[in-house]
Amino acid sequence: MRLLLVEDDPRLATQVDTALRAAGYAVDNADNGRDALHLGTQEDYDAVVLDLGLPLLDGLSVLRGWRNGGRSMPVLILTARDAWHEKVDGIDAGADDYLTKPFHMEELLARLRALIRRAAGQASAEISCGAVVLDTRRGQVTANGQAMLLTSHEFRLLAYLMHRRGQIVSRTELVEHLYAQDFDRDSNTIEVFIARLRKKLPTGFIETVRGLGYRLQCPP
Repeated sequence: MRLLLVEDDPRLATQVDTALRAAGYAVDNADNGRDALHLGTQEDYDAVVLDLGLPLLDGLSVLRGWRNGGRSMPVLILTARDAWHEKVDGIDAGADDYLTKPFHMEELLARLRALIRRAAGQASAEISCGAVVLDTRRGQVTANGQAMLLTSHEFRLLAYLMHRRGQIVSRTELVEHLYAQDFDRDSNTIEVFIARLRKKLPTGFIETVRGLGYRLQCPP
């Protein structure tokens, strides 16, 4: 999953960025509203963490710009403790959730997981596809009740497919959602990780749809 973190406080931005990457997310960063508006308009993100007090362009204007432009990615806004009006304005502008500063990093991660699940039409923290179960809270995958040993890249790839089980996902989409903007993107690496996952997953679990991409086969 690929996230956009918009925060102009260098210390807080570093802390959140570190926590997000440790949780397995690919992260792009912006420290002002102008860059945030551009990134959120041009790139595809699975969720955004947006501070409202930004230089060059305030967070509410950024959010309104995204929504007016048809961008629908989940947005979690960060607000000051006593700025209740910011929460109201943020929700009215199209935010999906808010978090008051200071906050616990575990709560930020939990709220992001919930936003991403809801965007994929998934209510539970556990996503199942046949005998394979992804626990988004613990970051674990089991197959037939047995824990799977996955690398961070394998987990991120499988997690993205699990959130879109039954749908065809192209290699281009996988590259855009699994790697940050500054990463040397090579779609051929997707094939390598798909091949590795297939050796660990039930036979036929990942289907190749010729010319289109990949799809998870979830038996009833």
